[in-house]
Amino acid sequence: MMIDSTPRAIAPALALHGVERTYGRGETAVRALDGVDVEFARGTWTAVMGPSGSGKSTLLHIAAGLERADSGRVMLADSDLSQLDEDALTALRRSRIGFIFQSFNLLPALTAEENVLLPLRLAGQRPSSADARRVLEQVGLGGRATHRPRQLSGGQQQRVAIARALITRPEVLFADEPTGALDSGAARAVLDLLRAAVDAGQTVIMVTHDPAAAARADVTLFLRDGRIVDRLTSPSTARVAERLVALER
Repeated sequence: MMIDSTPRAIAPALALHGVERTYGRGETAVRALDGVDVEFARGTWTAVMGPSGSGKSTLLHIAAGLERADSGRVMLADSDLSQLDEDALTALRRSRIGFIFQSFNLLPALTAEENVLLPLRLAGQRPSSADARRVLEQVGLGGRATHRPRQLSGGQQQRVAIARALITRPEVLFADEPTGALDSGAARAVLDLLRAAVDAGQTVIMVTHDPAAAARADVTLFLRDGRIVDRLTSPSTARVAERLVALER
């Protein structure tokens, strides 16, 4: 019996193949994504940048299963999101995907602990307070478990949102302008948390307009007119800003 000892390449955490998305019809149609092919390696942090209207938010939403592509495939490991019905897609998002919104999207009537536990409860699980407090400790909010959003600063609310995204131990963590509504100090704290998650093996995909935030990532992708037109590995703030300015000309 022959055993194949050839090393196997590690499959990406997420891959988009020929993804297209158009909004509207006829003369008013806008092609947001135009045949996007991209892979996101496991345990890496990718920033996605581009001018307004370049398609970066559409890419993020389709990759996260929040929106469907017109054509192409979105593969989360071995799961083809385009082949799932709405119920299966909802179940996948709750168990295998985390999403951090710029506006936090916390429920104001719930405490930090209750907001963090919400994804597990929606998935039919019965998590304990200890589960929430463990993750809140990771984001530096162990003493704020019983506080409601209005009792927290913007940076603290975003950290609760990160804890909520992390509690399901998602395969991929998506972040849509996670520092856009924060001051510089709170933004640095949030980016530090994302870096810690990546260093622990998490895969992070982040849309941002901020070159300093993008420079914290391992790779920065640049979109224009619905296509990936450039990428930087080990980006710096200056190099990211330079590429972004060139795209906006």
